[in-house]
Amino acid sequence: MPVEVAPMLAVSHGDAAIEFYKSAFNAMVLWRLGKGADIVAGLSIDGAKFYLACEAPQYGTRGPSSVGFTTVRIELFVDDPVTVQRRALAAGAVERSPVSEDEYQMEGPRPIKKMLQGAVVDPFGHMWLIGKIVW
Repeated sequence: MPVEVAPMLAVSHGDAAIEFYKSAFNAMVLWRLGKGADIVAGLSIDGAKFYLACEAPQYGTRGPSSVGFTTVRIELFVDDPVTVQRRALAAGAVERSPVSEDEYQMEGPRPIKKMLQGAVVDPFGHMWLIGKIVW
């Protein structure tokens, strides 16, 4: 089995989170366990997997909306970041920054020419940076 790293987002309301991610990012539910305040689910945005689980304070997990901050920024790279950000805002996200273009001169085997990126915070407190790299 190949190694895979994917975020597991702690959310306050599993059902609402699944519906938000479906609406905002066209996420697909791969699997789902539990109900009510005890949901764990696997989702995919165009093949990129991530997971969510309802908060479990007894195990030390709380979502950003419960503690008032997040320590993780989720990078979502897409072909059309403006459209995806607009869809996320329509689904209930809050804009942190509009999609804008930055020029980069980075060295390496595949230098980045420019980056388009904006940011939203989802209704559960997770920050999503939505962007596109132009090589």
